[in-house]
Amino acid sequence: MTQPPSNQPPGGFGAPQEPGQGPGTPPVPPQTQPAPQSPPPAPGPYGQPSSSPYGYPQQPGPYGQPSSSPYGYPQQPGPYGQPSSSPYGHPQQQPGPYGPQQGPYGHPTQPMYQGAPTPPPASGGGPFKGKTGLIVAVSAAVVLVASVTTWAVVGRGDKKDPVAQPTATATTTSEPSGSADTADGDKGEEDLNAGRQPGEAKVNWLLTNTVDLPRNGADVFGPWIVGDTVVKAMYKGVDGYGLSDGKVKWHVDLPYELCAVPAEPAADGSMVFGYAEDGKAGAKCTNLQKIDLKTGKAGWQKAVPKPSGLFDFSDNVVTISGNTVVAAGSSSAYGFSLTDGRQLFKGATTGCKPFAYAGGSKLIAAMNCPSGSTSKKIQAIGEVDPTTGKPKFTFQLEANWEVDRVYSVDPLVVSATQREQKKWSVFTLDANGEPRSQIQGGTDKFAPACGGGFVIFGRNLQGCTGVTADASTLYMATETGYGQANEVVAFDLATGKAKWRSKAPGKRTMVPLRMEGGQVLLYVKPSYREGGAVATLAPTGGAPKVLLQHPDSTAPIESSLYSPGFAYGGGAFVVASGRVSAANDKEEMQVKTMMAFSK
Repeated sequence: MTQPPSNQPPGGFGAPQEPGQGPGTPPVPPQTQPAPQSPPPAPGPYGQPSSSPYGYPQQPGPYGQPSSSPYGYPQQPGPYGQPSSSPYGHPQQQPGPYGPQQGPYGHPTQPMYQGAPTPPPASGGGPFKGKTGLIVAVSAAVVLVASVTTWAVVGRGDKKDPVAQPTATATTTSEPSGSADTADGDKGEEDLNAGRQPGEAKVNWLLTNTVDLPRNGADVFGPWIVGDTVVKAMYKGVDGYGLSDGKVKWHVDLPYELCAVPAEPAADGSMVFGYAEDGKAGAKCTNLQKIDLKTGKAGWQKAVPKPSGLFDFSDNVVTISGNTVVAAGSSSAYGFSLTDGRQLFKGATTGCKPFAYAGGSKLIAAMNCPSGSTSKKIQAIGEVDPTTGKPKFTFQLEANWEVDRVYSVDPLVVSATQREQKKWSVFTLDANGEPRSQIQGGTDKFAPACGGGFVIFGRNLQGCTGVTADASTLYMATETGYGQANEVVAFDLATGKAKWRSKAPGKRTMVPLRMEGGQVLLYVKPSYREGGAVATLAPTGGAPKVLLQHPDSTAPIESSLYSPGFAYGGGAFVVASGRVSAANDKEEMQVKTMMAFSK
Protein backbone atom coordinates (compact mmCIF):
# COMPACT_ATOMS: atom_id res chain seq x y z
CA MET A 1 0.00 0.00 0.00
CA THR A 2 1.18 3.50 -0.68
CA GLN A 3 2.23 5.34 2.40
CA PRO A 4 1.09 8.91 2.97
CA PRO A 5 3.64 11.67 3.26
CA SER A 6 5.37 11.96 6.61
CA ASN A 7 4.34 15.56 7.04
CA GLN A 8 0.69 15.91 7.73
CA PRO A 9 -1.60 18.74 8.76
CA PRO A 10 -2.81 18.92 12.33
CA GLY A 11 -5.72 16.61 13.03
CA GLY A 12 -9.15 17.51 14.16
CA PHE A 13 -9.64 15.62 17.39
CA GLY A 14 -7.89 14.17 20.31
CA ALA A 15 -7.91 10.46 20.88
CA PRO A 16 -10.09 8.87 23.49
CA GLN A 17 -8.24 7.99 26.60
CA GLU A 18 -8.24 5.26 29.16
CA PRO A 19 -7.47 5.49 32.80
CA GLY A 20 -3.96 6.73 33.24
CA GLN A 21 -3.65 7.74 29.64
CA GLY A 22 -4.01 11.01 27.93
CA PRO A 23 -5.52 11.82 24.58
CA GLY A 24 -3.29 12.81 21.76
CA THR A 25 -3.16 13.29 18.06
CA PRO A 26 -5.08 10.59 16.26
CA PRO A 27 -3.17 8.34 13.92
CA VAL A 28 -3.70 8.28 10.22
CA PRO A 29 -5.77 5.36 8.97
CA PRO A 30 -3.74 2.33 8.06
CA GLN A 31 -3.72 0.86 4.61
CA THR A 32 -5.48 -2.29 3.60
CA GLN A 33 -3.28 -5.35 3.15
CA PRO A 34 -3.93 -8.76 1.69
CA ALA A 35 -5.70 -10.86 4.25
CA PRO A 36 -3.23 -13.71 4.55
CA GLN A 37 -0.13 -11.58 4.64
CA SER A 38 1.24 -9.12 7.15
CA PRO A 39 1.18 -5.73 5.47
CA PRO A 40 4.29 -3.59 5.69
CA PRO A 41 4.15 -0.62 8.02
CA ALA A 42 1.90 2.02 6.57
CA PRO A 43 1.02 5.51 7.57
CA GLY A 44 -1.71 6.26 10.04
CA PRO A 45 -5.32 5.38 9.52
CA TYR A 46 -5.84 8.04 6.98
CA GLY A 47 -2.40 9.29 6.45
CA GLN A 48 -2.64 12.85 7.48
CA PRO A 49 -4.48 14.62 10.20
CA SER A 50 -6.47 17.69 9.51
CA SER A 51 -7.62 20.17 12.07
CA SER A 52 -11.11 19.31 13.17
CA PRO A 53 -13.70 20.99 15.33
CA TYR A 54 -14.39 18.03 17.51
CA GLY A 55 -12.18 16.70 20.21
CA TYR A 56 -12.12 13.19 21.52
CA PRO A 57 -14.30 12.64 24.55
CA GLN A 58 -13.38 10.53 27.50
CA GLN A 59 -14.96 9.84 30.78
CA PRO A 60 -13.77 8.28 33.93
CA GLY A 61 -15.12 4.89 34.65
CA PRO A 62 -14.43 2.04 36.84
CA TYR A 63 -12.18 0.07 34.73
CA GLY A 64 -14.29 -1.94 33.30
CA GLN A 65 -17.44 -2.74 33.28
CA PRO A 66 -19.12 -3.18 30.17
CA SER A 67 -22.74 -2.88 30.06
CA SER A 68 -24.21 -4.85 27.36
CA SER A 69 -27.26 -2.78 27.22
CA PRO A 70 -28.89 -0.84 24.52
CA TYR A 71 -27.17 2.08 26.04
CA GLY A 72 -23.80 0.62 25.94
CA TYR A 73 -21.15 0.32 28.56
CA PRO A 74 -20.94 2.25 31.72
CA GLN A 75 -19.24 5.53 31.33
CA GLN A 76 -15.56 5.23 31.78
CA PRO A 77 -12.43 6.98 30.76
CA GLY A 78 -11.44 6.72 27.13
CA PRO A 79 -8.32 4.97 25.99
CA TYR A 80 -6.28 7.84 27.14
CA GLY A 81 -8.30 8.95 30.01
CA GLN A 82 -9.08 12.37 28.71
CA PRO A 83 -10.77 13.54 25.61
CA SER A 84 -8.61 15.17 23.06
CA SER A 85 -9.76 17.67 20.56
CA SER A 86 -10.21 15.48 17.58
CA PRO A 87 -12.75 15.40 14.81
CA TYR A 88 -13.92 12.07 15.96
CA GLY A 89 -14.23 13.08 19.46
CA HIS A 90 -11.33 12.82 21.80
CA PRO A 91 -12.27 12.04 25.35
CA GLN A 92 -12.66 14.94 27.62
CA GLN A 93 -10.00 15.89 30.03
CA GLN A 94 -9.84 13.15 32.52
CA PRO A 95 -7.20 11.11 34.15
CA GLY A 96 -5.53 8.79 31.76
CA PRO A 97 -2.60 6.47 31.51
CA TYR A 98 -0.64 9.10 29.71
CA GLY A 99 -1.36 12.01 31.93
CA PRO A 100 -2.81 15.41 31.22
CA GLN A 101 -3.19 16.62 27.71
CA GLN A 102 -4.72 19.44 25.87
CA GLY A 103 -8.44 19.91 26.00
CA PRO A 104 -10.19 16.79 24.86
CA TYR A 105 -12.50 18.48 22.48
CA GLY A 106 -10.85 21.70 21.68
CA HIS A 107 -7.41 20.96 20.37
CA PRO A 108 -6.84 19.35 17.01
CA THR A 109 -4.87 16.16 16.90
CA GLN A 110 -3.27 14.11 14.21
CA PRO A 111 -4.97 11.59 11.98
CA MET A 112 -7.23 9.14 13.60
CA TYR A 113 -5.50 6.19 12.16
CA GLN A 114 -2.66 4.67 13.97
CA GLY A 115 0.78 4.82 12.58
CA ALA A 116 0.35 8.29 11.20
CA PRO A 117 3.16 10.65 11.98
CA THR A 118 2.41 13.85 13.80
CA PRO A 119 1.30 16.24 11.11
CA PRO A 120 2.93 19.62 10.77
CA PRO A 121 0.69 22.67 10.40
CA ALA A 122 0.39 22.36 6.68
CA SER A 123 -2.13 21.35 4.10
CA GLY A 124 -2.17 17.88 2.71
CA GLY A 125 -4.08 14.71 2.23
CA GLY A 126 -5.34 12.48 4.93
CA PRO A 127 -4.11 9.05 5.80
CA PHE A 128 -4.80 8.01 2.29
CA LYS A 129 -2.38 9.47 -0.13
CA GLY A 130 -4.04 11.58 -2.78
CA LYS A 131 -7.22 12.04 -0.76
CA THR A 132 -7.59 15.31 1.06
CA GLY A 133 -9.92 16.46 3.75
CA LEU A 134 -10.61 12.95 4.98
CA ILE A 135 -8.78 12.98 8.24
CA VAL A 136 -8.89 15.47 10.97
CA ALA A 137 -7.52 14.96 14.42
CA VAL A 138 -7.04 17.13 17.39
CA SER A 139 -4.86 16.68 20.42
CA ALA A 140 -6.89 16.88 23.56
CA ALA A 141 -5.99 17.56 27.10
CA VAL A 142 -6.28 14.50 29.20
CA VAL A 143 -6.47 14.21 32.94
CA LEU A 144 -5.74 10.87 34.51
CA VAL A 145 -8.89 9.36 35.91
CA ALA A 146 -8.09 8.97 39.56
CA SER A 147 -11.31 7.16 40.24
CA VAL A 148 -10.16 4.22 38.20
CA THR A 149 -7.45 3.34 40.65
CA THR A 150 -9.17 4.46 43.81
CA TRP A 151 -10.59 1.07 44.64
CA ALA A 152 -7.21 -0.55 44.62
CA VAL A 153 -5.88 1.72 47.32
CA VAL A 154 -8.84 1.94 49.69
CA GLY A 155 -8.03 -0.17 52.72
CA ARG A 156 -10.68 -2.13 54.54
CA GLY A 157 -9.29 -3.45 57.79
CA ASP A 158 -12.36 -5.40 58.85
CA LYS A 159 -12.67 -7.54 55.74
CA LYS A 160 -12.64 -11.32 55.92
CA ASP A 161 -12.66 -13.92 53.18
CA PRO A 162 -15.79 -13.30 51.09
CA VAL A 163 -18.41 -15.89 50.34
CA ALA A 164 -19.92 -16.25 46.86
CA GLN A 165 -23.65 -15.55 46.71
CA PRO A 166 -26.22 -13.61 44.71
CA THR A 167 -25.11 -10.02 44.37
CA ALA A 168 -28.13 -8.04 45.56
CA THR A 169 -31.60 -8.16 46.98
CA ALA A 170 -34.71 -6.21 46.04
CA THR A 171 -37.36 -5.00 48.41
CA THR A 172 -40.83 -4.50 46.97
CA THR A 173 -43.65 -5.09 49.46
CA SER A 174 -41.24 -7.26 51.40
CA GLU A 175 -37.76 -8.65 50.99
CA PRO A 176 -37.73 -11.78 48.83
CA SER A 177 -36.09 -14.92 50.09
CA GLY A 178 -32.64 -15.74 48.80
CA SER A 179 -29.28 -14.05 49.02
CA ALA A 180 -29.38 -11.82 45.99
CA ASP A 181 -29.56 -8.02 46.10
CA THR A 182 -32.46 -6.53 48.00
CA ALA A 183 -34.89 -4.33 46.07
CA ASP A 184 -36.81 -1.35 47.35
CA GLY A 185 -40.00 -0.59 45.44
CA ASP A 186 -43.35 1.10 45.87
CA LYS A 187 -44.13 -0.23 49.35
CA GLY A 188 -40.79 -1.37 50.70
CA GLU A 189 -38.65 0.15 53.41
CA GLU A 190 -38.43 3.24 51.26
CA ASP A 191 -41.22 4.49 49.00
CA LEU A 192 -39.20 5.48 45.96
CA ASN A 193 -42.25 6.85 44.17
CA ALA A 194 -43.57 9.04 46.99
CA GLY A 195 -42.25 12.21 45.38
CA ARG A 196 -43.03 11.28 41.78
CA GLN A 197 -44.56 14.15 39.78
CA PRO A 198 -47.04 13.92 36.86
CA GLY A 199 -45.28 12.82 33.67
CA GLU A 200 -42.35 11.26 35.50
CA ALA A 201 -41.47 7.59 35.12
CA LYS A 202 -42.05 5.05 37.87
CA VAL A 203 -39.17 3.55 39.85
CA ASN A 204 -39.72 -0.21 39.54
CA TRP A 205 -37.15 -1.16 42.13
CA LEU A 206 -33.75 -0.40 43.65
CA LEU A 207 -31.19 -3.07 44.50
CA THR A 208 -28.86 -2.99 47.47
CA ASN A 209 -25.71 -5.13 47.69
CA THR A 210 -25.69 -8.27 49.84
CA VAL A 211 -22.38 -9.83 48.81
CA ASP A 212 -19.36 -9.91 51.11
CA LEU A 213 -16.61 -8.70 48.78
CA PRO A 214 -12.81 -8.64 48.95
CA ARG A 215 -11.08 -5.75 50.66
CA ASN A 216 -11.05 -3.53 47.56
CA GLY A 217 -14.54 -4.31 46.28
CA ALA A 218 -15.43 -5.63 42.83
CA ASP A 219 -16.42 -4.45 39.36
CA VAL A 220 -19.99 -5.00 38.20
CA PHE A 221 -20.59 -6.31 34.67
CA GLY A 222 -23.82 -5.50 32.88
CA PRO A 223 -26.71 -4.94 33.02
CA TRP A 224 -28.19 -6.92 30.13
CA ILE A 225 -31.91 -7.31 29.45
CA VAL A 226 -33.03 -10.63 27.98
CA GLY A 227 -36.81 -10.93 27.72
CA ASP A 228 -38.31 -10.19 31.14
CA THR A 229 -35.00 -10.70 32.93
CA VAL A 230 -32.23 -8.23 33.70
CA VAL A 231 -28.80 -9.72 34.39
CA LYS A 232 -25.66 -8.45 36.06
CA ALA A 233 -22.48 -10.17 37.18
CA MET A 234 -20.02 -9.41 39.98
CA TYR A 235 -17.16 -11.09 41.78
CA LYS A 236 -17.97 -14.84 41.69
CA GLY A 237 -21.61 -14.82 40.62
CA VAL A 238 -24.08 -14.02 37.86
CA ASP A 239 -27.67 -13.07 38.75
CA GLY A 240 -30.95 -12.75 36.89
CA TYR A 241 -33.72 -10.47 38.26
CA GLY A 242 -37.31 -9.87 37.26
CA LEU A 243 -37.40 -6.76 35.09
CA SER A 244 -40.69 -5.64 36.60
CA ASP A 245 -40.09 -6.36 40.32
CA GLY A 246 -36.34 -6.81 40.80
CA LYS A 247 -36.81 -10.18 42.49
CA VAL A 248 -34.12 -12.80 42.07
CA LYS A 249 -35.01 -15.33 39.34
CA TRP A 250 -31.76 -17.28 39.29
CA HIS A 251 -28.15 -17.25 40.48
CA VAL A 252 -25.04 -19.01 39.13
CA ASP A 253 -21.90 -19.36 41.23
CA LEU A 254 -18.47 -19.32 39.60
CA PRO A 255 -15.53 -21.05 41.31
CA TYR A 256 -13.25 -18.03 40.97
CA GLU A 257 -13.50 -14.31 40.26
CA LEU A 258 -14.96 -12.94 37.01
CA CYS A 259 -12.30 -11.40 34.79
CA ALA A 260 -13.68 -11.14 31.22
CA VAL A 261 -17.19 -10.49 29.88
CA PRO A 262 -18.35 -9.83 26.29
CA ALA A 263 -19.99 -6.51 25.50
CA GLU A 264 -23.31 -8.10 24.60
CA PRO A 265 -25.00 -11.51 24.87
CA ALA A 266 -25.34 -13.75 21.82
CA ALA A 267 -28.49 -13.55 19.70
CA ASP A 268 -29.95 -16.56 21.57
CA GLY A 269 -29.62 -14.80 24.94
CA SER A 270 -26.60 -16.77 26.11
CA MET A 271 -23.27 -15.39 27.25
CA VAL A 272 -19.82 -16.79 27.94
CA PHE A 273 -18.09 -15.43 31.04
CA GLY A 274 -14.36 -15.57 31.70
CA TYR A 275 -13.15 -16.30 35.22
CA ALA A 276 -9.74 -16.74 36.87
CA GLU A 277 -7.90 -20.06 36.83
CA ASP A 278 -7.64 -20.09 40.63
CA GLY A 279 -8.13 -17.91 43.69
CA LYS A 280 -4.56 -16.63 43.95
CA ALA A 281 -3.64 -12.98 43.48
CA GLY A 282 -2.73 -12.31 39.85
CA ALA A 283 -4.38 -15.49 38.59
CA LYS A 284 -4.67 -15.65 34.80
CA CYS A 285 -8.04 -15.20 33.11
CA THR A 286 -8.22 -18.59 31.39
CA ASN A 287 -11.57 -20.27 32.14
CA LEU A 288 -14.86 -19.92 30.25
CA GLN A 289 -18.43 -20.63 31.41
CA LYS A 290 -21.50 -20.44 29.18
CA ILE A 291 -24.78 -19.36 30.82
CA ASP A 292 -28.27 -18.99 29.36
CA LEU A 293 -29.30 -15.54 30.60
CA LYS A 294 -33.01 -16.30 30.11
CA THR A 295 -33.05 -19.27 32.47
CA GLY A 296 -29.79 -19.12 34.40
CA LYS A 297 -28.87 -22.60 33.16
CA ALA A 298 -25.12 -23.17 33.11
CA GLY A 299 -23.78 -24.69 29.90
CA TRP A 300 -20.32 -25.84 28.82
CA GLN A 301 -17.20 -24.96 30.72
CA LYS A 302 -13.76 -24.77 29.17
CA ALA A 303 -10.18 -23.76 29.91
CA VAL A 304 -8.46 -21.67 27.24
CA PRO A 305 -5.10 -23.23 26.22
CA LYS A 306 -2.33 -21.56 28.17
CA PRO A 307 0.22 -19.56 26.14
CA SER A 308 3.89 -20.33 26.58
CA GLY A 309 7.11 -18.44 26.05
CA LEU A 310 7.90 -14.80 26.68
CA PHE A 311 4.29 -13.63 26.84
CA ASP A 312 2.75 -16.48 28.80
CA PHE A 313 1.37 -13.94 31.29
CA SER A 314 -1.27 -12.74 28.87
CA ASP A 315 -4.86 -12.39 30.07
CA ASN A 316 -7.82 -13.05 27.82
CA VAL A 317 -10.65 -10.82 26.61
CA VAL A 318 -13.88 -12.55 25.53
CA THR A 319 -15.92 -11.60 22.46
CA ILE A 320 -18.99 -13.13 20.77
CA SER A 321 -19.80 -12.97 17.05
CA GLY A 322 -22.53 -15.18 15.62
CA ASN A 323 -21.92 -18.71 16.89
CA THR A 324 -18.30 -18.04 17.79
CA VAL A 325 -16.73 -17.09 21.11
CA VAL A 326 -13.20 -15.70 20.93
CA ALA A 327 -10.77 -15.52 23.83
CA ALA A 328 -7.74 -13.40 22.95
CA GLY A 329 -4.75 -11.90 24.71
CA SER A 330 -1.40 -10.40 23.80
CA SER A 331 0.16 -13.79 23.06
CA SER A 332 -2.65 -15.99 21.73
CA ALA A 333 -6.20 -16.10 20.40
CA TYR A 334 -8.70 -18.96 20.17
CA GLY A 335 -12.15 -19.29 18.67
CA PHE A 336 -14.73 -21.69 20.17
CA SER A 337 -18.20 -22.85 19.18
CA LEU A 338 -20.88 -21.09 21.22
CA THR A 339 -22.99 -24.24 20.96
CA ASP A 340 -20.66 -26.80 22.52
CA GLY A 341 -17.35 -25.08 23.31
CA ARG A 342 -15.26 -27.03 20.80
CA GLN A 343 -12.24 -25.18 19.43
CA LEU A 344 -12.81 -23.73 15.95
CA PHE A 345 -9.50 -22.02 15.31
CA LYS A 346 -6.31 -20.62 16.75
CA GLY A 347 -5.20 -17.11 15.87
CA ALA A 348 -2.18 -16.54 13.63
CA THR A 349 1.18 -17.06 15.32
CA THR A 350 3.25 -15.39 12.58
CA GLY A 351 2.86 -12.16 10.64
CA CYS A 352 0.10 -9.92 12.00
CA LYS A 353 -1.14 -11.65 15.19
CA PRO A 354 -4.54 -10.84 16.76
CA PHE A 355 -4.47 -9.59 20.34
CA ALA A 356 -8.10 -8.49 20.71
CA TYR A 357 -11.45 -8.76 18.88
CA ALA A 358 -14.68 -6.80 18.50
CA GLY A 359 -17.82 -8.86 17.91
CA GLY A 360 -21.44 -8.58 16.87
CA SER A 361 -22.64 -8.88 13.27
CA LYS A 362 -18.98 -9.13 12.19
CA LEU A 363 -15.77 -10.27 13.86
CA ILE A 364 -13.06 -7.62 13.80
CA ALA A 365 -9.48 -8.28 14.94
CA ALA A 366 -6.83 -5.86 16.20
CA MET A 367 -3.37 -7.16 15.39
CA ASN A 368 0.29 -6.65 16.20
CA CYS A 369 2.48 -6.85 13.10
CA PRO A 370 6.25 -7.33 12.62
CA SER A 371 8.05 -3.99 12.55
CA GLY A 372 11.68 -5.04 12.27
CA SER A 373 12.60 -2.69 15.10
CA THR A 374 12.16 -2.67 18.87
CA SER A 375 11.54 1.08 18.75
CA LYS A 376 8.71 0.86 16.24
CA LYS A 377 5.26 -0.65 16.75
CA ILE A 378 3.03 -1.68 13.86
CA GLN A 379 -0.63 -2.59 14.36
CA ALA A 380 -3.48 -3.43 12.02
CA ILE A 381 -7.26 -3.82 12.05
CA GLY A 382 -9.19 -6.29 9.93
CA GLU A 383 -12.22 -8.49 9.53
CA VAL A 384 -11.90 -12.25 10.05
CA ASP A 385 -14.11 -15.22 9.31
CA PRO A 386 -15.73 -16.20 12.66
CA THR A 387 -15.75 -19.89 11.77
CA THR A 388 -12.11 -20.20 10.66
CA GLY A 389 -10.38 -17.15 12.07
CA LYS A 390 -8.89 -16.43 8.66
CA PRO A 391 -8.61 -12.76 7.68
CA LYS A 392 -10.93 -11.29 5.07
CA PHE A 393 -8.88 -8.10 4.93
CA THR A 394 -6.13 -6.46 6.95
CA PHE A 395 -5.62 -2.71 7.20
CA GLN A 396 -2.29 -1.59 8.63
CA LEU A 397 -1.80 1.60 10.59
CA GLU A 398 1.23 3.83 10.38
CA ALA A 399 4.13 3.13 12.70
CA ASN A 400 3.48 3.69 16.42
CA TRP A 401 -0.26 4.18 16.01
CA GLU A 402 -2.31 1.74 18.07
CA VAL A 403 -5.82 0.39 17.71
CA ASP A 404 -7.69 1.86 20.64
CA ARG A 405 -11.39 1.03 20.32
CA VAL A 406 -13.90 -0.15 17.77
CA TYR A 407 -16.95 2.12 17.92
CA SER A 408 -18.85 0.08 15.34
CA VAL A 409 -18.15 -3.19 13.53
CA ASP A 410 -20.61 -2.55 10.68
CA PRO A 411 -19.87 0.04 9.45
CA LEU A 412 -16.33 -0.31 10.77
CA VAL A 413 -15.39 2.76 12.81
CA VAL A 414 -12.06 2.66 14.63
CA SER A 415 -10.42 4.85 17.24
CA ALA A 416 -6.61 4.93 17.11
CA THR A 417 -4.02 6.57 19.32
CA GLN A 418 -0.35 7.40 19.38
CA ARG A 419 0.54 7.04 23.02
CA GLU A 420 3.92 8.66 23.31
CA GLN A 421 2.80 11.73 21.41
CA LYS A 422 -0.66 11.63 22.99
CA LYS A 423 -2.49 11.76 19.69
CA TRP A 424 -5.86 10.39 18.75
CA SER A 425 -7.82 9.75 15.58
CA VAL A 426 -11.07 8.15 14.41
CA PHE A 427 -11.39 6.60 10.96
CA THR A 428 -13.73 4.40 8.96
CA LEU A 429 -13.17 1.58 6.48
CA ASP A 430 -15.54 0.19 3.88
CA ALA A 431 -16.65 -3.46 3.62
CA ASN A 432 -13.48 -4.30 1.67
CA GLY A 433 -11.16 -2.74 4.21
CA GLU A 434 -10.45 0.35 2.11
CA PRO A 435 -10.23 3.77 3.80
CA ARG A 436 -13.55 5.55 3.75
CA SER A 437 -13.02 8.72 5.78
CA GLN A 438 -11.45 10.19 8.86
CA ILE A 439 -13.60 12.08 11.31
CA GLN A 440 -13.02 15.80 11.42
CA GLY A 441 -13.71 16.80 14.98
CA GLY A 442 -12.65 20.41 14.86
CA THR A 443 -12.27 22.25 18.16
CA ASP A 444 -15.02 20.47 20.10
CA LYS A 445 -14.20 18.15 22.96
CA PHE A 446 -15.64 14.67 22.91
CA ALA A 447 -16.02 12.17 25.69
CA PRO A 448 -16.73 8.58 24.70
CA ALA A 449 -16.88 6.54 27.90
CA CYS A 450 -15.36 3.12 27.44
CA GLY A 451 -15.59 0.17 29.76
CA GLY A 452 -15.57 -3.55 29.21
CA GLY A 453 -12.99 -4.22 31.85
CA PHE A 454 -9.49 -2.98 32.34
CA VAL A 455 -7.13 -5.60 30.99
CA ILE A 456 -3.43 -5.01 31.46
CA PHE A 457 -2.18 -7.31 28.72
CA GLY A 458 -5.37 -7.59 26.71
CA ARG A 459 -7.71 -4.98 25.30
CA ASN A 460 -11.46 -4.69 25.30
CA LEU A 461 -12.18 -3.08 21.96
CA GLN A 462 -15.89 -2.52 22.57
CA GLY A 463 -18.08 -1.09 25.28
CA CYS A 464 -18.28 2.67 24.78
CA THR A 465 -21.13 5.04 25.50
CA GLY A 466 -21.23 8.54 24.11
CA VAL A 467 -20.78 7.28 20.56
CA THR A 468 -22.76 5.14 18.11
CA ALA A 469 -23.18 4.76 14.35
CA ASP A 470 -25.59 3.71 11.64
CA ALA A 471 -24.77 2.89 8.01
CA SER A 472 -24.02 6.49 7.03
CA THR A 473 -23.43 8.48 10.20
CA LEU A 474 -21.31 8.55 13.36
CA TYR A 475 -22.93 10.19 16.38
CA MET A 476 -20.68 11.50 19.14
CA ALA A 477 -21.34 13.52 22.29
CA THR A 478 -19.27 16.57 23.12
CA GLU A 479 -17.88 17.35 26.54
CA THR A 480 -18.62 20.65 28.23
CA GLY A 481 -18.04 22.40 31.52
CA TYR A 482 -20.20 21.92 34.60
CA GLY A 483 -23.71 23.32 34.25
CA GLN A 484 -23.52 23.63 30.47
CA ALA A 485 -25.55 21.65 27.95
CA ASN A 486 -23.52 19.41 25.67
CA GLU A 487 -24.31 18.40 22.10
CA VAL A 488 -24.44 15.30 19.94
CA VAL A 489 -22.61 15.86 16.66
CA ALA A 490 -23.44 13.77 13.59
CA PHE A 491 -20.55 13.04 11.19
CA ASP A 492 -20.98 11.88 7.61
CA LEU A 493 -19.06 8.61 7.30
CA ALA A 494 -18.51 9.23 3.60
CA THR A 495 -16.62 12.48 4.17
CA GLY A 496 -15.79 12.63 7.87
CA LYS A 497 -17.41 16.05 8.09
CA ALA A 498 -20.01 17.17 10.62
CA LYS A 499 -23.60 17.23 9.28
CA TRP A 500 -25.57 18.63 12.21
CA ARG A 501 -25.57 19.16 15.96
CA SER A 502 -28.28 18.65 18.56
CA LYS A 503 -28.18 20.35 21.96
CA ALA A 504 -29.13 18.62 25.20
CA PRO A 505 -32.21 19.93 27.05
CA GLY A 506 -31.63 22.53 29.76
CA LYS A 507 -28.15 22.47 31.22
CA ARG A 508 -27.89 18.72 30.87
CA THR A 509 -25.50 16.20 29.33
CA MET A 510 -26.75 13.54 26.93
CA VAL A 511 -24.83 10.58 25.57
CA PRO A 512 -25.64 8.20 22.70
CA LEU A 513 -26.02 4.58 23.83
CA ARG A 514 -26.88 2.75 20.63
CA MET A 515 -29.17 2.84 17.61
CA GLU A 516 -32.78 1.89 18.37
CA GLY A 517 -35.36 1.54 15.60
CA GLY A 518 -33.46 3.88 13.31
CA GLN A 519 -33.14 6.50 16.08
CA VAL A 520 -30.18 7.37 18.29
CA LEU A 521 -30.94 6.12 21.81
CA LEU A 522 -29.76 8.64 24.41
CA TYR A 523 -29.28 8.80 28.15
CA VAL A 524 -29.69 12.25 29.63
CA LYS A 525 -27.51 12.21 32.73
CA PRO A 526 -28.99 13.09 36.12
CA SER A 527 -27.74 15.75 38.49
CA TYR A 528 -28.18 15.65 42.25
CA ARG A 529 -31.51 17.46 41.89
CA GLU A 530 -32.70 16.39 38.43
CA GLY A 531 -33.51 12.84 37.42
CA GLY A 532 -31.99 11.33 34.30
CA ALA A 533 -33.99 10.53 31.19
CA VAL A 534 -34.15 8.19 28.21
CA ALA A 535 -34.55 9.95 24.88
CA THR A 536 -34.15 9.43 21.15
CA LEU A 537 -32.69 11.60 18.43
CA ALA A 538 -33.75 11.40 14.77
CA PRO A 539 -30.98 10.58 12.26
CA THR A 540 -31.78 13.92 10.62
CA GLY A 541 -31.14 15.88 13.81
CA GLY A 542 -33.46 18.20 15.69
CA ALA A 543 -34.29 18.22 19.38
CA PRO A 544 -34.16 15.00 21.45
CA LYS A 545 -37.50 13.32 22.23
CA VAL A 546 -37.85 12.17 25.85
CA LEU A 547 -39.25 8.64 26.30
CA LEU A 548 -38.82 8.28 30.06
CA GLN A 549 -38.24 11.18 32.45
CA HIS A 550 -36.88 9.77 35.69
CA PRO A 551 -38.19 11.29 38.95
CA ASP A 552 -36.32 14.24 40.40
CA SER A 553 -37.07 12.78 43.84
CA THR A 554 -34.70 9.84 43.24
CA ALA A 555 -32.03 11.90 41.45
CA PRO A 556 -29.65 11.72 44.46
CA ILE A 557 -29.64 7.91 44.16
CA GLU A 558 -29.46 7.77 40.37
CA SER A 559 -26.61 10.30 40.24
CA SER A 560 -24.65 8.44 42.94
CA LEU A 561 -24.25 5.20 40.96
CA TYR A 562 -20.57 5.01 40.08
CA SER A 563 -19.52 4.80 36.43
CA PRO A 564 -22.86 3.22 35.56
CA GLY A 565 -23.85 0.75 32.89
CA PHE A 566 -27.22 0.87 31.13
CA ALA A 567 -29.82 -1.42 29.59
CA TYR A 568 -33.07 -0.58 27.82
CA GLY A 569 -35.72 -3.10 26.85
CA GLY A 570 -39.26 -4.26 27.57
CA GLY A 571 -40.30 -0.68 28.24
CA ALA A 572 -37.84 -0.38 31.13
CA PHE A 573 -34.51 1.38 31.60
CA VAL A 574 -31.98 -0.08 34.01
CA VAL A 575 -28.97 1.73 35.49
CA ALA A 576 -26.30 -0.25 37.37
CA SER A 577 -23.29 0.95 39.31
CA GLY A 578 -20.01 -0.03 37.71
CA ARG A 579 -18.39 -1.04 40.97
CA VAL A 580 -19.28 -1.94 44.54
CA SER A 581 -16.83 -0.89 47.23
CA ALA A 582 -17.02 0.54 50.73
CA ALA A 583 -14.85 1.28 53.76
CA ASN A 584 -16.20 -1.61 55.86
CA ASP A 585 -18.64 -4.53 55.83
CA LYS A 586 -21.55 -2.55 57.20
CA GLU A 587 -21.31 0.18 54.56
CA GLU A 588 -20.74 -2.45 51.86
CA MET A 589 -24.19 -3.89 52.56
CA GLN A 590 -25.75 -0.45 52.12
CA VAL A 591 -24.36 0.23 48.65
CA LYS A 592 -27.08 0.85 46.03
CA THR A 593 -26.24 -1.24 42.99
CA MET A 594 -28.99 -1.09 40.36
CA MET A 595 -32.36 0.57 39.72
CA ALA A 596 -35.07 0.33 37.06
CA PHE A 597 -37.56 2.82 35.62
CA SER A 598 -40.65 2.38 33.45
CA LYS A 599 -43.86 4.17 32.44
